Amino acid sequence: MGIILATSRSFSDGDLDLVTRATDAGHEIVRGPAHHDLSALAPLLARADAWIAGTGPVTAAHLDAAPNLKVLARYGVGTEAVDLAAAEARGIPVTNTPGANADAVADHALGLMLGALRFIPDGDRRVRRGDWGVRRGRELGAATVGIIGFGRIGQGVARRLGGFGPRIIAADPFLPAERIRDLGAEPAELDELFASADVISLHAPGGQRLVDADRLRSIRPGTVIINTARPDLVDEAAVAKALEDGRLSGYAADTLDGDTAASASPLLADDLADRVIVTPHLGAQTTQAVDNMGSYSLDDVLAILAGEQPTHPVTR
Repeated sequence: MGIILATSRSFSDGDLDLVTRATDAGHEIVRGPAHHDLSALAPLLARADAWIAGTGPVTAAHLDAAPNLKVLARYGVGTEAVDLAAAEARGIPVTNTPGANADAVADHALGLMLGALRFIPDGDRRVRRGDWGVRRGRELGAATVGIIGFGRIGQGVARRLGGFGPRIIAADPFLPAERIRDLGAEPAELDELFASADVISLHAPGGQRLVDADRLRSIRPGTVIINTARPDLVDEAAVAKALEDGRLSGYAADTLDGDTAASASPLLADDLADRVIVTPHLGAQTTQAVDNMGSYSLDDVLAILAGEQPTHPVTR
């Protein structure tokens, strides 16, 4: 019998009973804190044969506290918080759940586009104050939408946009132009996309700065930017300045720099509330995405504990 430590808050919180699935396979699920504080986790890691890890950090010190660990399954796609080199050095395979939440995040990106273009959250707030004044928005079908990062989520956004009929352009350094065309978008270089698009949707990996003061100077007046990817893609101070200047008409994001500690973000200023929409990591929070992430991570854990190969290995 193996001990599977689960530190994702939503593991087995959807329609699927993954705890029973693990038990039927002869293993026990033990819950741990999502923040991954080492002092709290150390006693649990000491017993763990497998770890289904949420978004908290996984460091060499965490792995040293888990001498029996045979697999680390990242509950989600990004592995920036995982010390992959330390895992490799200790012979611990790492897995993730690619595509598990792609549809959910693509849905959310489209919702944020419509919300920003039609001032939906601001309209709701104003009506509750008794203000029925009209703000004129723009139709999605009349826009040029630029998608940065044309992987599973970016492609899902493009498919959803098809029903609205906008021009779709996409920038992705890892995809050839013909592949982008085959997937329903016009290929574009990054700077060209910023200069051409009315709506820009970010779906690139973190660890890079895509939206800064220089790029914001090149955009069309009235552009809207959507970020359901990573906060470090965006210079928030530069975005706030562009909103104040009117170069940007809206910014909608599912994340902020520092997230729960981001109360000082310039994008949360009261005088920008009519142009900024922020949601608290709702992109992947659907029942279907939770079930997918849980199933993918548990399936790989059970495979490795049974001496088999995982479906979703992560390599450096």
